[in-house]
Amino acid sequence: MKRKTAIVLIFCVMLFITACSDNSSEPKKSSADFFAMDTYMNITAYGENAKQAISQAKKQIKHLDSLWSVTDENSEIYAVNHSNGKPTEVSKETAELLTFSLKMSKRTKGAIDPTIYPILNAWGFTTEKYRIPSQNEIKSLLKRVGYDKVRLIDNSIQLASGIMLDFGAVGKGYASEISAEILRNNGVSSALLDLGGNIKTIGSKPDGSEWRLGVRNPKGKGNIGVLSVSDLAVVTSGNYERYFTGKDGKTYGHIIDPATGQPVENGLLSVTIIAKDGKLCDALSTSLFVMGLDKAIEHWRKYKDFDMILITDDEKIYLTNGVRDKFSVNKDNNVKVNVINFK
Repeated sequence: MKRKTAIVLIFCVMLFITACSDNSSEPKKSSADFFAMDTYMNITAYGENAKQAISQAKKQIKHLDSLWSVTDENSEIYAVNHSNGKPTEVSKETAELLTFSLKMSKRTKGAIDPTIYPILNAWGFTTEKYRIPSQNEIKSLLKRVGYDKVRLIDNSIQLASGIMLDFGAVGKGYASEISAEILRNNGVSSALLDLGGNIKTIGSKPDGSEWRLGVRNPKGKGNIGVLSVSDLAVVTSGNYERYFTGKDGKTYGHIIDPATGQPVENGLLSVTIIAKDGKLCDALSTSLFVMGLDKAIEHWRKYKDFDMILITDDEKIYLTNGVRDKFSVNKDNNVKVNVINFK
């Protein structure tokens, strides 16, 4: 999960949680802050069993972290990545996540790819030892990228030579869904999970109102607007916070196009995905950022299973019709809002 560390820090500041009002009639509130998957997380839940449920969810998240770390020599992913092409048995959770990852790779035509780790590592986004790889190095490493080079039979993973997996683009989304299920099974009907900026809400706030999330202004300080949601997941990706400036004076962002091995530069500053499924939001926030504005809109019109808010570098906001009444732009932000409809 090392790669997603950098991305997580972006998410943490891109979305804020508007606190519930103090009301003595509200159900009992429990909350926990902890560190997992290389980021800080918070789970806040309401109800008699909330504390117990949070404890179980926290334990499960740490377990998933132990399975998917690309740097922990005891993790399943480390074992798979160093298997020298031999089939490796993994847990149900890992097999399920890889199945989903490969499905999303096919759906997005490779805009998201769980085998991009060698490229990210070359740029230094996994180690924070930033550098600009040569074109020849990138060309060579691209031969080691390709979701079609991964075989999954039942719970056995086999990688082609040189291929390495990384679930940084989907892991926290999967963990948010598993955690939400644990909370619901404990009778929790109102909760907000912030897994390093991957937001998952259960129901509404205890007073019946919607959760209010601030969407960060990618070109300045503060928030560009507020999004109101209930019982949904929200994940944002952007290339403007996790970056480095090379010796050539150019800025290089952390979201890499698997097709080119280069940081994405297509006019998008941030992509916010809103849907029921947290892992879908996680995967699409990255892949649609890679696609760019036009292809992102085309993808939404084709699948219709999510909503989105896109912010471009020419100070325009594009949002889908499903959230037009849920998102309000702050008055001090002079931006044009464009509503995307089905053709």
